[in-house]
Amino acid sequence: MTTLVLGARAAVWAALGTVRDPELDEPLTDLGFVARCEVDDEGHAVIRLRLPTYFCAPNFAFLMVADAYDAVAGVPGLTGLDIKLEDHFAADVINRGVAARQGFVASFEGEAADELDTLRYDFVRKAVLAGTDRVCRSLGRDPRALTLGDAPPSPDLDRLRARRRELGLPAEDGDPLLLDPATGRAVDPADAKRHLAFARLTRTSMEANSGVCRGMLRARYALTEDEEGTG
Repeated sequence: MTTLVLGARAAVWAALGTVRDPELDEPLTDLGFVARCEVDDEGHAVIRLRLPTYFCAPNFAFLMVADAYDAVAGVPGLTGLDIKLEDHFAADVINRGVAARQGFVASFEGEAADELDTLRYDFVRKAVLAGTDRVCRSLGRDPRALTLGDAPPSPDLDRLRARRRELGLPAEDGDPLLLDPATGRAVDPADAKRHLAFARLTRTSMEANSGVCRGMLRARYALTEDEEGTG
């Protein structure tokens, strides 16, 4: 394999690493959802995606495949892109729709009523809540009057800022650490305990779902933990 091909493959893999499972808020590459990632000498990329079960929700699957297509299509120098979801009951419909650059409604004509923007935003709001809990757990002090700048630098803080920016929420140092992701307003100190409890519940739920999905994927494809993120 030439250096050029290796570099292109690395660039494609990095692009896939920016795509997240919408429910788990984790990269597809970390979850083991990329079964194959190759680039040939002519710059043609072949991507195969997989999910933990045959019946994973088609709306989540469509988001994943469409986002992966958009991410990889932006890699400079590629001459072609063949990206498909495998081993899923709606794979044919999803693959045709994404390849044709159709939306979810057009792809599932007569079955889907709405596009997936609202669903996506709902999951990013959950990611904001989960991220808030992760940052607050490391503080060791009352977070009610703190700003983002009061929290020590960390990957969790960077991730929280990024998710807030996705929703157009305040994410600078002077902005409140506790924020309602639905309204963008600072959480009233009187409501902080309930807000933090909900954030903790959201985080533990997402992490539990992640563990279940990883376990099901390993069982389905007879993977070891080391093989999950190799593509």
